[in-house]
Amino acid sequence: MSEKLAFAEGDFVVYPSHGVGKIMGIEAQEISGYRLNVFVVHFDKDRMTLRVPVTKAKASGLRRLSTQKEMQVALVKLRGRSKAKRTMWSRRAQEYEAKINSGDPASIAEVVRDLYRNAGQPDQSYSERQIYQAALDRLVREFAAVEAIDETTATERLEEMLNAA
Repeated sequence: MSEKLAFAEGDFVVYPSHGVGKIMGIEAQEISGYRLNVFVVHFDKDRMTLRVPVTKAKASGLRRLSTQKEMQVALVKLRGRSKAKRTMWSRRAQEYEAKINSGDPASIAEVVRDLYRNAGQPDQSYSERQIYQAALDRLVREFAAVEAIDETTATERLEEMLNAA
C-alpha cells in the first residue's frame, strides 16, 4: 500500500459510466500473479460492485463528488435555454450519451435541459425518453449526494427548476 490513496472507506465517489457510488473498502487482490490494491465501489441503485485498481483510479475517471460550486454551475446550465441542434437524431444521441458517460454534472445537466419536455411540448420518441431518463437519474443521484437529501426530493427540485426555465 505504498500508493497515496485518494479515497477512504465510506467516501461517495463518481465513476463516469455508472454515477454515484460508495467506497466500501480497499482490498488487496492477486490477479494473474500480480498483487493489486483495489477500491471496492458499490452502486446501490444498480446493485453493482466495481473493483477499480488504486493505480488506475484517476485514469478511469473515478472522482470525488462535485463541490457545491460545481453543482451550482450545473444548475445554471439546467435553467438555461435549450440548445438542441438540428442535426440527425442518431448523431445527437451519440453526443448525449458521451456527455452522460463523461460524468461531468454540467454536461449531464445540458442533456437534461435539451431533452426536457413540459406539458405543452410534443411527445418524445422512446430513445429520447431513455436518454433523458438516464441523464436525469445520473444528475439526481449526484445532486442528492452533494445536497445530502433523498433522491425523490432531489428529483422534485430539479424538475421545479426545469419548469421555471
